[in-house]
Amino acid sequence: MTDKLLNWIRPEIRALNAYHVADARGLTKLDAMENPYTLDELTGHWPEVLAAAEINRYPDPSAAVLREKLSQTMDVPEGAATVLGNGSDELIQMLAMVVSGKDRCIMSFDPGFVMYRMIAEFVGMDYVGVPLDESFNLDMVATRAAIEKHQPAIIFIAYPNNPTANLFNEANIEEILKIAPGLVVVDEAYHPFAQSSFMSRLPEYEQLLVMRTVSKMGLAGLRLGMLAGAPELIQEVDKVRLPYNINVLTQQAACSALEYVSVLDEQAALIRAERETMLKALSDMSAVEAFPSRANFILFRLLQHDAASVFASIRDQGVLIKNMNAQTGALKNCLRVTVGKPEENAAFLLALEKALAA
Repeated sequence: MTDKLLNWIRPEIRALNAYHVADARGLTKLDAMENPYTLDELTGHWPEVLAAAEINRYPDPSAAVLREKLSQTMDVPEGAATVLGNGSDELIQMLAMVVSGKDRCIMSFDPGFVMYRMIAEFVGMDYVGVPLDESFNLDMVATRAAIEKHQPAIIFIAYPNNPTANLFNEANIEEILKIAPGLVVVDEAYHPFAQSSFMSRLPEYEQLLVMRTVSKMGLAGLRLGMLAGAPELIQEVDKVRLPYNINVLTQQAACSALEYVSVLDEQAALIRAERETMLKALSDMSAVEAFPSRANFILFRLLQHDAASVFASIRDQGVLIKNMNAQTGALKNCLRVTVGKPEENAAFLLALEKALAA
């Protein structure tokens, strides 16, 4: 490829690395915050569900039936509107597109969800990452100063945070909502495990938007996210949504799967219980510092070993987790593990113990 052609690519895009997804073939997969359980109750109905999908026709462009089903399932308050995305990532991109402009920025908190920064760069906006304190909580002195200085168009707040798994203080988020000059998006991707939400508070704050996904519920393969907020704001976000972004198979499958939401809730409860078991096991290891979690994953720091070496040892034993790859900063020597089924968690803990003993 000649430089003449590549020179047409924006320099900031060429400087980026593509989002990396590890190859998990043949491994126990505990790296991507997925629900490990299948929805067996639906299996027998799949041929009927898929047969009803008119794949020769374009899908409902607004996915009206699915939006109504999601609004009921996720307790969207009366008077709020919704728009759907191909996962939360597309919704973040849509939000960035509607506010992008000269000298505008997106703000969030670091360490945090990498897509906030990446999508800001995709659309040519500055990203302001306010460092969390040493306990991974919001540093409100730094937050107030950053809001005053940068006047962000959007502030993204992951609730709970990824990759640290903790819930930020509710009163601090309320303060941010009061002083933010632009939109505030509370990203509740891990709501099934957090059991805490700002969804019911949408009528209180006109600048508040709440983002949800079905991925962590156990439907990650459908790639479906929902944004809820004031109709006037959702209407503007909807203008940049690509036509037919939620395909007909996803619409049919999601509507059918949400009939079994009680089963998905039971699975989330199992994962929450396993999370506490894993947290205790990790906390009992003298060479490990495990951080509190309100998500379906746990961040932990190695106190006496190298993260890359331990990660490789665990992988070689057949278990894939996430190496945060931080040589310095808040995530130095940290690994992250998704909570799986009991037997998967046991396999991880055994592999970790062997890696630490080596």
